[in-house]
Parts: sequence; structure tokens; C-alpha cells
Amino acid sequence: MLTFKPTTRSFILTEKQVWLFITVTLVLLQFSALFVPILEPDGALYAGISKTMVLKHDYWNLYADGHEWLDKPHFPFWVVAFSFQLFGIHTWSYKLPAILFLLMGAYYTWRFAFHLYGERVAGWAVCILLTAEHLVISNNDVRAEPYLTGLIIAAVYHFYRRGILLGALFTACAIMTKGVFALVPIGAAIGGQLLFTRNWKELFHVRWLLAFLLIAVFITPELYALYRQFDLHPEKTVFGTTHVSGLRFFFWDSQFGRFMNTGPIKGSGDPFFFLHTVLWAFLPWSVMLYTAVVLFIKKWKQQQEYYCICASLATFLLFSLSRFQLPHYLNIIFPFFAILTARYILSLHTEKGLKFFRVTQYTIIIVVAIAGIVIDLLYKPAMHCAWLLLPAALILFYLLLHYWLDKSTREAVFYRTICISILLNLYLNTILYPDMMQYQSGSSAAFYANTALPGKTIGFYAVNSYAFDFYLKAPVARYDAATLVTPAIIFTTPDDVTKLQQQGYTCTVIKSFPHFYVSKLDLPFVRKATRAAALGERQLVLVKKAVL
Repeated sequence: MLTFKPTTRSFILTEKQVWLFITVTLVLLQFSALFVPILEPDGALYAGISKTMVLKHDYWNLYADGHEWLDKPHFPFWVVAFSFQLFGIHTWSYKLPAILFLLMGAYYTWRFAFHLYGERVAGWAVCILLTAEHLVISNNDVRAEPYLTGLIIAAVYHFYRRGILLGALFTACAIMTKGVFALVPIGAAIGGQLLFTRNWKELFHVRWLLAFLLIAVFITPELYALYRQFDLHPEKTVFGTTHVSGLRFFFWDSQFGRFMNTGPIKGSGDPFFFLHTVLWAFLPWSVMLYTAVVLFIKKWKQQQEYYCICASLATFLLFSLSRFQLPHYLNIIFPFFAILTARYILSLHTEKGLKFFRVTQYTIIIVVAIAGIVIDLLYKPAMHCAWLLLPAALILFYLLLHYWLDKSTREAVFYRTICISILLNLYLNTILYPDMMQYQSGSSAAFYANTALPGKTIGFYAVNSYAFDFYLKAPVARYDAATLVTPAIIFTTPDDVTKLQQQGYTCTVIKSFPHFYVSKLDLPFVRKATRAAALGERQLVLVKKAVL
């Protein structure tokens, strides 16, 4: 029970009431970027694929860039297409399902942690999960990871509770979201627990064979879609060649091929990439997470469960060894990170341990606050004066929590860390990113064309933009020097306009748009003084053949 006396009157608030208030705020935070335009490239690409599904009424075949597309499985596209059918094709109807799946992940994080460690660890784990920086960012730059985050922890929970049917269903949906490597965190969690507790009878129980068979049955829609689109049509050209098997790509090339860098999609990996990525991706809890993992390993034989550590370490190791790495890959194991971190923080009882927690988190709070102010002063968004609202909000949060909680307690440190995360991400999602999206030329040009050139077919010439393709409410063509038929309206670069003029075309620039890939921020762009030099340019141009 927590008490405070701001006046002569006394108020009594339970920690559960504080937690409920904060958790509701965190849930609402996830929706704060719901209407911010979809980021290129991947988010807008996935949105465009789902849009094409709906417009073509074809839910088996995937198309992108005007041709057959073989990369990711179908499940997220089916979910988004269903959302588009219900609500129409909008930014928010693309992002909404992903946020709901993420919140499903938070729900199952609570349930799993509750059964493992009790209500308090469960509550704190949810707060940690919903403030993990990259998880909140991913609600703006929506890809497949929010779906996986919910599906994987749900599958582990149901297998833990021996709910084979639901466990297999969630596992199958995870496989149909990212491929067979989705089995790694699920299998490592369950298998690791049974192995390290030496529960051989349960490890070799027939129910796991049943689970495998159910998973095989539940993924048949994905297998059928791939077989129908590619294996039945060996004449199709994919990755520059024919006789491409969609089933082989699904089971091997998209997973093991990327891991070993032998498939059609290649990358270059660094075994230490995710070690430093977690430092910012799991902010403001990354130091506590690393400490929790180290201490867990040091006291390995004394632990009461191994689900979370096995799921986390197995997946972390797999991604670290892979030759294809992106920061958002780790989001899928953040629920397990959150449980490990919450358990560690709540296990601190010595003055030395609590002091380490206080000093670390207050340092992070200060660094995050300074970073937010520096970013605002460098970038200078149109709503620049809005940052003045943040100190006011910070003071409000501080006063509330000052009276709710003694500033020296573990609870005070925990909830104030959450508050700084809320403030930072509200700034990012409601001020910074909305302002930056004016430099995403594809969406800006599409919005303009929908108003000034309604219904007009516009073609790409020597450029591509998934955001333009998604947001334009008219057909999109694709031209090159051989296929350009005039008169035509094209979306292109100034250099290519010059080339067309040299070839004898008359080009009239309708409107120019500043261009930058907002998902790949760098200092020259963020700094307003150097931004102009970092920007490219895209143009809507009316092209006609010159009359001789």
C-alpha cells in the first residue's frame, strides 16, 4: 500500500491502481502513430501487396512492382486485406491489425509471467514490453514483427498450459508470417524447459507429435498458395530465372538460404550486431536486461523456469550467426526479455542492488530526456514550439508520481522510467515523424495527385515508390525508354527529365517534391542546417512527344 500527503488531506493509492493507470496510457501510446503515413520501403510495400489483393480479389497470389512477388509468407497480407475489406484502404486500417497483435502479445506476456512468477512480475513485464523502444517504433514502421511478437508468446503460453490445439494454431500462423524459423523461439522455450528440468517423460510425450501434425495441417493454406502461384507455373520468371519452386523457397531458400547467404536474397552479417542493437532497441531497460541474463546464467541451476532464457538466447544466437540481419528481427523475443527483466528488478532487495537500479535508470532517464531535446533542436519541426509542452507534461507526470511514490523506492524509479519513455515516444509519433513524412516523396506526391490529378494514370519512370503505389487512388504504370507512350504523366527525377528532353520529349513539371528515405535517418538530414543538401528530388511531369 502506497500513501502520500500532498495537502492536509490524505490519499491512499494501491500500486495496482498506479499500474493500471500507467498500463492504460501505454496501450493508448501504441496507437499514437496510427495516422502517420506508412514508411518506405517495407511497410509501404506490404501495404501495397495487401491493397492489390483486395483490388484484384485475388488472395492466393502476391504481386509487387507490377509482377509476381516471392519473399514473405501470406498471413500478414491476409490479415491486412481483411482489415481493408472491413474499413477501407487507409493508413490506419493497415496499422491497426499489427497493433492489435502486439497488444495480444502483451496480454499473453502477462498471462505467461503470471503463471511463472505471479501478478507483480506479470504487471511489470507488460510495462517493460510496451515501453521497449523498437517495439513502439515498429507500430509506425509496421512490418511482420508485431504479428510475430503476439503469435510466438501466445504459442509458447498455450503449449506451456498444454493447450495443443491453440498452441499449434498460433505456431502455424507464426510460420505463415515469417517462415519455419519461427519455430526456433517456440521450440527452444518448450524444449529448453523440459531438457534442463530433465522432464524426459514430458519431452518425448506423444502430444508433441500431435502438435507437429496439427501445425502441418494449419499451414496448408500457405503451402497451397505457394504451389498454386509458382510450382504449378515453372515458366514464371522469379529472381531472374524460371522453374522457381515456391515451396522450396518457403522451406529452404527464404530461411536457411538467408542464414547461410546461399539463397536469392543475400546480406552481410556481423556476429556482434544484435549485442549493440539491443542497447537502443530495448531502451530504457537494456542495461537491466543484460544484467538479468548474466545473473540468470550465473545461477543457472537455481532457476525455477527456463522458458524465457532458452527462447531468448536460442533466437538471439541464431540471428547473430545469420548473414542477413536487421534491427527489428529481435522484437519477436521482447516478451521473454520483458519477463526476465521484470523478474530481475523485483528480485533486488539489497541496498547495493537497489542503488544500481536507481543510478542506472535515472542516468538513462536523463540521457533520454537530453537526447529528445537535442533531436528537437537539431531537427526543428514545424511544430517546434510544441516541445515546450513536453516539460509541462513531464512536470505533471513527475508531480503525480512524486505524491504517489517515494522518490527513493524501486517503484518510483520504475514508473518514472516509463514516463520518460511515454514522453519520448509521444514526441516521436505525434511531432517528429509526422513532420518528417513530408520528405517521403512518394506519399506526398500521391496525396497531391489524388487532389490535383484525380483518376489520372501516373507511371514510374526510372524510379520506384511503394508509398506512391499504395496511396495513389488511380492506376500506376511502369515505363522505361522503350515502353513510354505519350502523352503521359510520370513520377521521376530531375536528371531523368533532362534525359527525356534530350531525346526530344517536351516535359512540363507539374510539381516537385523533396525526397529522403525517412526509415534511414542520418545526421545531415536530421540537422536542419544541412538538410537541404541531404535531400533528393522527385517530380510529377507531363511528358509529350515534341512536334517537329
